[in-house]
Amino acid sequence: MITVEIKKDNQAVGILTAAEKVFKTGSRGFFGMGKLQIDEKRYQVQVQLVEIGSKPKAEEEK
Repeated sequence: MITVEIKKDNQAVGILTAAEKVFKTGSRGFFGMGKLQIDEKRYQVQVQLVEIGSKPKAEEEK
């Protein structure tokens, strides 16, 4: 699990956790989503980290 800190003007306004995930494409990484409030406004937040080169290679047709 990864923790992501959201900042506004260099001050923390929220924390989001991203769990390990295998995406539909086969790529591996982390994904998290949630809601947070900045001043009087609410926001929906998503974070996605995809490991470059983690997608399995398709088998070549013969």
